[in-house]
Amino acid sequence: MTDVVVVGGGVAGLVTARDLAKGGAHVVLVESSGELGGMIRRHTVGGIDLDMAADSFATRTDAVGRLAIELGLGNDVVAPDPRGAWLMTRDGRTSPIPATGLLGIPSTPMAADVLAVVGQKGGLRAQMDSLLPAPVGAKASSLGELVRRRMGERVLDDLVVPIAGGVHSTHPDQLDPDRVAPGLRAALLREGSLARAVLSLRARAAAGTPVQGIRGGTVRLVDELVADLETYGVEVRLHTRATRIEAHAVEIVSTDGTTERLPAQHTLSSVADPERTAAPDRTGIQLVTLVVDQPELDAAPRGTGMLVHPDAQAVSAKALTHATVKWPWLADVADGRHVLRLSYATTATDPAGVATSLPVDPTDPVGSRALQDASTLLGVPITADRVSGAARVGWYGPDLTAAGLADGVVGIGEASTGRGLAGIIAAARKAADEILGS
Repeated sequence: MTDVVVVGGGVAGLVTARDLAKGGAHVVLVESSGELGGMIRRHTVGGIDLDMAADSFATRTDAVGRLAIELGLGNDVVAPDPRGAWLMTRDGRTSPIPATGLLGIPSTPMAADVLAVVGQKGGLRAQMDSLLPAPVGAKASSLGELVRRRMGERVLDDLVVPIAGGVHSTHPDQLDPDRVAPGLRAALLREGSLARAVLSLRARAAAGTPVQGIRGGTVRLVDELVADLETYGVEVRLHTRATRIEAHAVEIVSTDGTTERLPAQHTLSSVADPERTAAPDRTGIQLVTLVVDQPELDAAPRGTGMLVHPDAQAVSAKALTHATVKWPWLADVADGRHVLRLSYATTATDPAGVATSLPVDPTDPVGSRALQDASTLLGVPITADRVSGAARVGWYGPDLTAAGLADGVVGIGEASTGRGLAGIIAAARKAADEILGS
């Protein structure tokens, strides 16, 4: 009997399998695709190796940084350019993102950079948060409801919707505050106001910037994790789909139709139960990357990028990252060119097109739309003849339907703990520690 079977070869599965095997367990990892890493992969655009999805991670805990050190990447953990990002409101106004907040929730509602976005009336309503009893909103079922009750509609719509929605690819009314902002409810009750709760959580966060990255790309974490799987003797089975996941066994089928039952003392899964009857509830995300030769962008007109209100009429993109401003190491690699990444909300992506990098012609509909949106958001006209490389990748948004795993199966990864590399890694390592401790 195998000690542990891990279903899913994304970051959660890799971290769990690595820690368990390092601790002496015999581990089998099964992955339905032919590649490990989940959403953390690389592609090459315009001759530059880039992350296909997340290029940074939150630093509210040291989970990712500590893992990077263990993997030998500690000296390559880097902070982004301090100029920060901007946002676009529903009515098309643009402003720098306020400096001291959490997912758009301001710690100082009457600060000048907050008022520049929400206006005097919106700031005064948000300031009423300090007068409300602490329990108001503390039991809210969503982040949106919590902010709405404490600080009002204007702060929610102008700040939290574009920022929290941009980070998590989901409207705040569908975000569980305990997942996306752990400790926020407790801090609200302890501090007496939402603004002071945000200030408290920021004070307790790891020193430095709210996010960090890895020189050479976040994908380097996957490279080192995969190498460690081999070092610690993890049995990896690619192109292997789990058809049934039980507490002490996983039934699998390979591409040639061969079926097998893997008995185990413990099973962990980063995917939903394959026998779940409820349909997935998720949108799709398309990431379009442009590599452009445009010297006018050297001035970084919108800092490291822009988060866009989902109902903004001026553009279709929901976020733009000016990656060569955000990451100085990437600017060195790009040698004067600029890397722009635009994300779009779509309908749920066809599974066949997920995690596949496809070339984009800058004159076709996808390329033309990306160029138009980039020009609008950055305030610099960018034409097709300036593009030296372009690609698009489709991803699933978060699945809002419960994973539905059987009793005794340990849920890890986005399906159980929500999106966000820091939270996923922390939960995966905790699960591995608990199994090793047993």
